[in-house]
Amino acid sequence: MPKSQLKRTMEGAFILTIASFIAKILSAIYRVPFQNLVGDEGFYVYQQVYPIYGLAMTLALSGLPQFISRIVAEENDPLKRREKLQTMIPYVMWTALGLWLGTFVFAGPIAQVMGDPQLASLIRVVSFTFLFVPPLTFYRGIFQGNLQMVPTAVSQVVEQLLRVGVILLAALCFQRFGWTIYQTGTMAMAGALIGGLAAWRILSYYSRQINGKTVSLKRSKDTRQSDGQLRQRFLLEGGLLTVYSGFLILFQLIDSFLLTNALDAGGMPAQSARIAKGIYDRGQPLVQLGLVIAMALSSTFLPTLTKYLTVKNQGLFEKSAKMYLRLTIGIASASAVGLAILLPYINFALFKDGSGNTTLVFFVLSVALMAAIQAYQSIQQSRNTYRFGLIAAAAGFVVKAVSMWPLTIYFGTVGASLSTLLGLGTTLVCFVWSEQQGQASDLNRFWFEGNYGKKLCVCLAAMASVLFAYYAFTTILSNGPVAHRVHAFFFCIGGVVIGGGTFILTAIRIKLLTIREWLLVPFGKKILRKGGKHEIR
Repeated sequence: MPKSQLKRTMEGAFILTIASFIAKILSAIYRVPFQNLVGDEGFYVYQQVYPIYGLAMTLALSGLPQFISRIVAEENDPLKRREKLQTMIPYVMWTALGLWLGTFVFAGPIAQVMGDPQLASLIRVVSFTFLFVPPLTFYRGIFQGNLQMVPTAVSQVVEQLLRVGVILLAALCFQRFGWTIYQTGTMAMAGALIGGLAAWRILSYYSRQINGKTVSLKRSKDTRQSDGQLRQRFLLEGGLLTVYSGFLILFQLIDSFLLTNALDAGGMPAQSARIAKGIYDRGQPLVQLGLVIAMALSSTFLPTLTKYLTVKNQGLFEKSAKMYLRLTIGIASASAVGLAILLPYINFALFKDGSGNTTLVFFVLSVALMAAIQAYQSIQQSRNTYRFGLIAAAAGFVVKAVSMWPLTIYFGTVGASLSTLLGLGTTLVCFVWSEQQGQASDLNRFWFEGNYGKKLCVCLAAMASVLFAYYAFTTILSNGPVAHRVHAFFFCIGGVVIGGGTFILTAIRIKLLTIREWLLVPFGKKILRKGGKHEIR
């Protein structure tokens, strides 16, 4: 790969990472005021239908655009590139139309299966987001394939801003005009349509400015009717990219269909079950925030891994892959453990009470598992290995779905959190086993090189010990459980600083990471200098 192209690729990855970071922050943060305004039952209504929107946006934002960008980037001949894109149009169009029609027509039965017939109106509204998938997919895919990342980044951020604005407006209408939670949820879901339309307009504007024309989704008559290889790639590559971009969203979809029904079957009254589901869903924004840095690392390392494979440098590839795994798992594990210990303060500060603390403690541990899954999947993706990733994902979904019903009946929402951990753990074990059997069987040895596994446990134990002591101190300071949200908020901030500082200081002292790895971490050079253990060269 020429240096100029590599530089553009890395710059593009950085731009998309920043945009994704902003979008994820917005997506996580708006749920807090929304829940505060509409309550846990109103939050339940929104979260029940959210995975359908999430699936549409996964298709339109990351899964299919990444696949289309590969088609564009790998074909240098403009005529052949155009022919491939023309061949892809019906695949994307029929996928989107099928999902829209199925969701719209069967909104009633879907709501019935979810255990709440009144959700049908929300499902019908959100179904229209699937109609935005074809234009957004091809615009973003073509721009990204030509290393033009700004249009995708701008459209992504504006889309989220408008959607979040409409959602919060709906919550204010609930407070001001006494709307029902279902009317509020319907308006909140309409925000997805406004955001999608705005993103479409922004992308078409950039297309006219850069290319002098908009993207046409009409298929030329002279285009071949079918291409078996492209169709297979669409199913495997496009399917895999979509599945792992929306992995947790698909887990949420399973929750939407099974959780309230399982609570009902366990003897909980219907309204109490809906409130319990709303409390359970508080964990979603916390997990999203915990995964932000780990996902940013994925965007940074993937072009590098692909470059080493392109030049057939297996040694550098494995070295970079192990580095990627160490950084991702280390940061995600620290985030998960810190979130779990500080969860009582976080829950009270953000959501007004301490309901569901035990459920949420287990739930936020999924940050570590999900980050590890994404790291392994990215490594396999950089090798152009797709089939096993779909098998691993399917295994995780099956375990989640099968275990959720009995665990929820016996343990309530705690059981639902445990089923999520079991499902994610199954997928992760599949990836670890695959690496052990495959051509890069040495990859899993990163746990043992330099005693990384033992050192990570020491760092986590040190952080946990300090945080438990901090927790005891703040409890004494408050003369018992904290009684004010403002106090809980500042205790959270203090815990993050103390816990994060302890983890970092311990990691520097016992040399958890190499100097090169520290320098890849944001502000890593400053951290090392203040830690005073390593000599920076």
